[in-house]
Parts: sequence; structure tokens; C-alpha cells
Amino acid sequence: MADNFAQSVKQQADILKIIGEYVRLKKAGAQNYTGLCPFHSEKSPSFSVNVGRQFYYCFGCHETGDVFTFIQKIENVTFPEAVKTVAIKCGIPLPKREFASPEEAAESRQRTKLIELHEIATAWFEQQLRSPEGALAREYLTGRGLNDEGIAKFRIGYAPESFHALRDRLQSLADPETLRASGLFSFKEQEDGKPGPLYSRFRKRITFPIANESSRIIAFTARALESGDKAGPKYMNSPETSLYTKGNVLFNLDKARQPIREGAFAILVEGQMDCISAYLAGFTNVLATSGTAFTEAQVRLLSRYTTRVIVNFDPDTAGANAAEKSIALLTEEGFEVKVVTLEGGLDPDRYLRERGVKEYTAALRAARRHQDYLIDRARQLFPPRTPEARIKALNFLLPHIRRMPSRIARDEFAADAAQKLGIDSALVRQELKEAASKRRDSMTAQASSLTRAEQILLQAFSSPQKSDIYRVAEAAYRECEPDFAKMRADVHDILTQLRTREENSDPLQSLSEPEHRQLLAGVFVSVHGAEPQPENVEEAVATIRRNFLEQQQRILRAELQEAERYGRTDEVLTLTRQIHDIARRLRALD
Repeated sequence: MADNFAQSVKQQADILKIIGEYVRLKKAGAQNYTGLCPFHSEKSPSFSVNVGRQFYYCFGCHETGDVFTFIQKIENVTFPEAVKTVAIKCGIPLPKREFASPEEAAESRQRTKLIELHEIATAWFEQQLRSPEGALAREYLTGRGLNDEGIAKFRIGYAPESFHALRDRLQSLADPETLRASGLFSFKEQEDGKPGPLYSRFRKRITFPIANESSRIIAFTARALESGDKAGPKYMNSPETSLYTKGNVLFNLDKARQPIREGAFAILVEGQMDCISAYLAGFTNVLATSGTAFTEAQVRLLSRYTTRVIVNFDPDTAGANAAEKSIALLTEEGFEVKVVTLEGGLDPDRYLRERGVKEYTAALRAARRHQDYLIDRARQLFPPRTPEARIKALNFLLPHIRRMPSRIARDEFAADAAQKLGIDSALVRQELKEAASKRRDSMTAQASSLTRAEQILLQAFSSPQKSDIYRVAEAAYRECEPDFAKMRADVHDILTQLRTREENSDPLQSLSEPEHRQLLAGVFVSVHGAEPQPENVEEAVATIRRNFLEQQQRILRAELQEAERYGRTDEVLTLTRQIHDIARRLRALD
């Protein structure tokens, strides 16, 4: 987008009006307005907008910039997209877009046409719901507690039983190839390999439109009104298209994103009806995964708006499994996660209809930390009455413990698990904590394959103490001992014993544990007698150090994210310096 157009938009834009759509601002002087910063969590306003100079600044997290910078950060878009967004908000006509190639122009035209088709289809489905044929669908929706206002809010519709009615409505607006690409129709391949006639994908189903963040309809979920084999699956989603990738979309994000920012947390449910019922009951910060597996892309999408989530999935086995996977993805990205399990085995939609808003509010307030939920889940799956059951319960929890970015949180989780599972042995509790910090998945799992760097170091320390490769390895060990301490536990134990063995003694005989001797013997066999060179040892040491530093970097980044979220300025500065120091040390290894 041309620089002169961007400058023109900036001159015409009112930064107070634009930012005011996202932040509640109060006048604080002749030129300044203040509010809670949308980029980090805080209780006292430190975010300031200067109308005269048309810029913003946060005294907490130090974010600053103009109207375009604000839109780029809060909407997570590129500069050209930010200029376009501000222009649209200000009612400024956009210049004619220039494309890099005819293919890019054709792709853009098709996307525009597909959005148009989805909009027309949505309106048509709404019309069909109001028709005589939609009576059964209206009856079903009324039974689910939806009134006309709620139906209109979510643009719920009805796909009639006809195979061709929707095609007849849309075929004058687009060619058959575009209609096929829309995902609104099905077709069968003919004997000559060409696609057959189009027919409606959704028939005799209630339609729930799926919108992107800009509230453009890009897909549908459709619920069957009948049951049985002929009716097909209970819920049917649009296929993936150039508009829609199911793992990249969160249902209701277009409506919920601002309430999520204002409330500083999101409620995550499974199904559209759960989401719709909660939203219409006043819980406007609610999102749904639409019954599909939660994905990393959805986690990243949600992180634009909050890093605090209450998970409220169905209490059945499938819902519990989905909750566990969602918790794993969210905690790995530094989210603060709580879990609600509703009484009576009810899903959110039914709970709200039967128990009401007051009780659902109380359930949300009583949401448990995800650690407590998972420990209780482990106790249910593996009642800790025997040592074997306790080990199974611990192994269920270990992947979740190791995913927590904060070491303090990992240790606390491990300690709680040991206590609640009735494991009194301090030795076993320590083993659990060590397993979590070493990123092991299981206390009883077989050791994974050694890396080449680990093999080389084991070879080097198995060499005679006066050899060149042993001296290189020993010097590196003394210089970087803290880095070696974070190696895989069994390898580190073997290295320690090899370093302290008597001169000219047999390396295998110096190891006290049979498992260690087996591991080292496996190295000797696998390398077929090939001895590493001193430069190989130096490279292996660099690899071990690099792995340790990268792990530290990930931990510090997670802690920095938390510090920024809560506005702990001094901690932010300290962590930033530590991250920069690690980055410098990593560059030195390259």
C-alpha cells in the first residue's frame, strides 16, 4: 500500500476514536487520555494516549507507537493490513489494489467471491428457517432455549431437504468451479474423471455460520434434524477451503474478542450450542472449538487477546480427553488455565437451561487450577491403592508437569501430585520432580536413543585419561559444568563415574549400575570402534551447551511473558538482560 496513502490515512485518523474501540479511555489532562493497557495485565491504568501528538505509550510495558502500530499489535496484522483497517474504520476509500501476478489477482477475486457466496447462503438459510419447511427446525431451537433474538444474533438458519435449491440460488452468481471451491456443495467424480453435477452438502439441517475475526462468514456447522444412517453424522462441518481451515478458527471469536480483552480471560467450550447459550446468558467472553481437536494455531490465535482461560468441556470421556489435550497445549504456551467440571455430568448449554445463570457463574468462580483437575483425573483413572497404580498415575501427570514453562510451577505441581497420590517417600517425590525438570515422559519408560553428541562424550571419557580427547573433554567439562549438569540424567551419571574412575581402569567395570554398563556397551558396539577426534569432542560439547542454553532461553521467555503480563517492570528488565546474555552465548557457539 503506497506510503502517501498511509500518510493520508494517518492524518485523517482520530487515534482517540480508534483506540477507544479497544480500550476504555478517560481524560487525564488537556491532551492525554488513560486506560488499562491492552497489551499486558494490570489493575491500575498506565496506558496513555496523547491526542495532540497522535501516539500512545504504556508506562507499564513500554509499548508505544502511532495508530497503525496499535492496530498491528492488537490485531496481529501487517502494516498494510493495519492501514487498510484504519482506513475502513475512518470511512476512507481504499485505492485500487495492485497484484504481483495474474494468479494472485485471480486468487483474490475468488476469495472475495467465496465470501460473497457464504454471505448470500447465510441469508438464504435464515430465510428458509422462517419458511413453513423450517417449522421443525424452529421447534428444535425453541426447545434448546433460543428465541428469535438469539437466532438472529448468531444468524442460525435451516438447510432444506432439497438437493438443488441452494445451487439454483447461487449458480447465477458464480461459475461451477467457484461453487465447488466454496465447500457448500458436494459432487461425485464421473467415470471420465470429471466432476459430476453439484448438489447441496447440507440438507435438512440447522446451520450455524462460522465467522472469521472480521465477522465474515467463511464456513458452516450443520446439525441433522433426524437420526439414523440415512441422516449422516449428527454434526457436519464445511470442508477446508481457501477461506476456512478448521484448526485456525475459534467459533465466536469475532464477538468475544473485545469482552475477552476487557475481562482478561476467555471461557473455552466444545460445541456451538454451548457457546451460543453461554453468550446469550451474558458470558460474552466465550469461545468454542466447534467439536474439533484444539490446535497450536488456535492457541496462538487466542494468545492475541488473553493468556488466561477457563476450560469447560463436556464431562464425558471424549470431553475429558479433549480437555487434557487442550490443557497441554495452553500450559506449554504459558497460559494460566483453570477447569470447570459441572455437576450432574451436564454440558454448559444444558447446565445453563436447567440450573441458570447464577449457578453457572458460581461454577466459573469455583474453577480449579488445571494442576488440581489433572491430579484428580489421575486418581480417578488409576486409584492409588498400590505402588503400581501410583506409578501409572504419576506417568499420566509427567507430560503435563514437564510442559509447564516455569520451573517453580513444575516443582509445585510435582509436590502436590506426590502428596495427593499418597506417596510418602521423599526419594520418590524427588524422582518425580527430577523427571519433570529433565523433560522425561515416564518414570518407567525405557531410555531413548542417545544423540551423537552424547555418544561422543561417552567415548571421550571412556578413553585413557592421558589421551588428547579425554583432556579436551575434561577441560570442557570443568569450564561448563553447570551446562553438563542439565544433560540427560543417566548420561550425566555415567560421565561422573567415568571421570572419577581409577587411571587405566576398564570403563565398563567402573560403572555401578547394570543399566549404565549396558548403555555404554551399546555405544562401543554402535560406533564399530571408530574413535572421535578432539574437534569432534569440541563440537559435541558445543551441542550439549547449546541444548542447555536453548532450554534456559525458553524458560526465561515464558517467565518474561508472565512478568510483562502482570506489569512487573524490574523483573522484565532483569529477564530481558538474561535472555540477551543467553542469545550472546548462543551466538558465540555458532
